[in-house]
Amino acid sequence: MTVAVDQALQAWMPALPLAVAYSGGADSTALLHACVRRWPGQVYAIHVHHGLQAAADGFAAHCRQACDQWQVPLVVAAVDARHQPGQSPEDAARRHRYAALAVQAHTAFDRPMASVALAQHADDQVETLLLALSRGAGVAGLAAMPAQWQRDGLHWHRPLLGVSAADIRQCLLDQGIAWIDDPTNTDLRYTRNRIRQQLLPVLEQVFPQFRDTFARSSAHAAQAKQLQQELAQLDLQAIGVPPRIQALQQLSPVRQANVLRHWLLQHHQATPTAAQLQELLRQIGACQTRGHRIHIKVGYGFAVRNGANLGWYNP
Repeated sequence: MTVAVDQALQAWMPALPLAVAYSGGADSTALLHACVRRWPGQVYAIHVHHGLQAAADGFAAHCRQACDQWQVPLVVAAVDARHQPGQSPEDAARRHRYAALAVQAHTAFDRPMASVALAQHADDQVETLLLALSRGAGVAGLAAMPAQWQRDGLHWHRPLLGVSAADIRQCLLDQGIAWIDDPTNTDLRYTRNRIRQQLLPVLEQVFPQFRDTFARSSAHAAQAKQLQQELAQLDLQAIGVPPRIQALQQLSPVRQANVLRHWLLQHHQATPTAAQLQELLRQIGACQTRGHRIHIKVGYGFAVRNGANLGWYNP
């Protein structure tokens, strides 16, 4: 099964040098080792030390040992991954992880990185889609994880999204490469773990090709998401930043919702719940007098009326 990982990398041509987010788990171990073989001297490793569990120091030590063996430059970045009130621990850890990866990719090595590779695989993509479905997500959530994007002056890649977790582990076993298992991955208190351990085996029995078919559905959703974003950009240019309330009112309710989600995310990194967005739309529709006040919870802050415009602030 070594072929599965190597084939996934054959058509992948990231800008070099390349940093691999290396946790020490099976997925990132397979990705890092394959990248080192393909681009010797051009691959670096970043291990994010979250400090959230007692085993974290052992993870970092394992990564140092493996990188010494493979002669891969490694940096261990310690982050404070504690979550804020109202924020999920998983979301907080993810945000801290991505921020640390971006900083280290730019500054930690003898030259800045051009690309960062992440090791999420086909099973992770299915889990993300199922989580989105369970939460009633729109097309942005159903699009699941993109294979590549640009942010913070870096090219980000997920080259293993077409490879199953089983194939990745078999690849490592075939080569005699060790990895570490995060004990939290078996904790059934986390919904993602319950999906992985209880739901995916059933899907395998009932729909053996579910990884491929689910991936196609996510690809269709990703196209719809792109169309929504392009329309939102056009509408935001028309209504202005910050949005003019009267101009917002000229749009249909679905376009109002679309452009408001886009504005909040792009300019304030805020994502409203469905209920918050619905209430905001109601308030905008009712805003017909000079004295009408808007002040409602949206995301982790508040949407407010500032004269003729709609504003947002984080107290």
